[in-house]
Amino acid sequence: MASWTSSEFLYIETKPSGIHFLERFKRSGKLSFKQYQAMVFVLTFIAYIAFHATRKPNSIVKGTLTKPSTGHFKATDKGGWAPFDGPDGTALLGQIDLAFLAVYAIGMFVAGHLGDRLDLRTFLTIGMIGTGVCTALFGVAFWANIHSFYYFLAIQTLAGWFQSIGWPCVVAVLGNWFDKKRRGVIMGVWSAHTSLGNIIGTLIATGLLKFGWGWSFVGPALLITFLGVVVYLFLPVNPVAVESERDGSEVDSTMRLGDTITESFLSTSRTSTGFDRRAVGFLAAWKIPGVAPFAFCLFFTKLVSYTFLYWLPFYVSQTEIGGEHLSQETSGNLSTLFDVGGVVGGILAGYFSDQLDGRAITAAGFIYLTIPALFLYRIYGHISMTINIILMFIAGVFVNGPYALITTAVAADLGTHKSLKGNARALATVTAIIDGTGSVGAAIGPVLTGYISAISWDAVFYMLMSAALISGLLLTKLIITEVKTLLYGSSDDDEVAAASAPRPPIDVLL
Repeated sequence: MASWTSSEFLYIETKPSGIHFLERFKRSGKLSFKQYQAMVFVLTFIAYIAFHATRKPNSIVKGTLTKPSTGHFKATDKGGWAPFDGPDGTALLGQIDLAFLAVYAIGMFVAGHLGDRLDLRTFLTIGMIGTGVCTALFGVAFWANIHSFYYFLAIQTLAGWFQSIGWPCVVAVLGNWFDKKRRGVIMGVWSAHTSLGNIIGTLIATGLLKFGWGWSFVGPALLITFLGVVVYLFLPVNPVAVESERDGSEVDSTMRLGDTITESFLSTSRTSTGFDRRAVGFLAAWKIPGVAPFAFCLFFTKLVSYTFLYWLPFYVSQTEIGGEHLSQETSGNLSTLFDVGGVVGGILAGYFSDQLDGRAITAAGFIYLTIPALFLYRIYGHISMTINIILMFIAGVFVNGPYALITTAVAADLGTHKSLKGNARALATVTAIIDGTGSVGAAIGPVLTGYISAISWDAVFYMLMSAALISGLLLTKLIITEVKTLLYGSSDDDEVAAASAPRPPIDVLL
């Protein structure tokens, strides 16, 4: 048996039992590479839809929980719920959001580090089922008549850890199967899971709210638990695990994770178990050219996006639109139009970035257009329902477009950067660094909104516009590099050489 260093965890990626079942119906006895790609796309897509669906009940029930009530222990969704029905109710909910997102951000770094070293299928399943249990326990408080702030805080803190497992896993698995050539468009379509998850979570939560706010949590919890079992039974982690190889016509010229795994399989450079399991260290991954600028850019981009995720239904319910206030259910349903815009924005951002071959140019363009979109929505969104819908949709396009691009195509590009010299074990770590840094901003935005909104919603929007401006400015150096590439045709290899960043050691574990 080979000796394993501290940066190598021993595990064997096996073919899922569900794959064995499907192969019984194939005349050839095995699935094609394209069929595996389709399976991976669909399974990771619905998995992250479920993750986001479980995050929406918190925003949907905010208005219900904070309504002033005549009795603190009345088990109903009509009159508020202690301890959130007092004057500091929104601040308490903001603290719960902060606890969830803070643990989510920290957990992202840990989960990404582990994701390059553990079986991604099992790890992802743990995250999904754990998320389902925590989401259900939050809703159980409705029937158990629980009013302890610390109960809700503890549940959301634990939920933050399980939720953090999802993103590094799904991006790493998807990156194992798709090359760079059309990654912007493919991941642009795939990134629609975020907005679709928000929409589905909103529809489930608002639809069940009339039966009691606890059901708004239990519904999404059952969904993600069921899908977690499906993922465990069917998800193929990489081509090696299911003994599948690319067609010669499918191989991209750039070094991709699936390619390097296949190359390792065919080469003589192996461990006794068959493959090189060494993974890039945490600090080494930060040194990959482009990781730090995009990570800090996402800090501010995600601050804006998650403020809308957690507070838009509440904001809509508190704002007169066409001279009248909307109900909680109507406000929740209306807020889904922001996510519909997010679906369009993610696809457009991916398409433009592929056409321009410029991720930073595209991301910054969308980010800068976010500023007037937010301004117009705040100033004119209250005039009528039609204007509100149009402006909310436009804001969703520009807010979620760069968020989707950076967390998918950009993260996958950098996780397989040429400076890694073909090392395949960096994708989950890089994904976690970028999205983990962004999640710190995601934690700060909603909690600040909880305090600032009590003073003025105008101040909230100025905060969001300032964050968007800073986010765009952080990409300035990368934009200049991409513009030079477009004008003078410098190659990727030239850019790597110019980056002056040392090649990350593949055996560093921190």
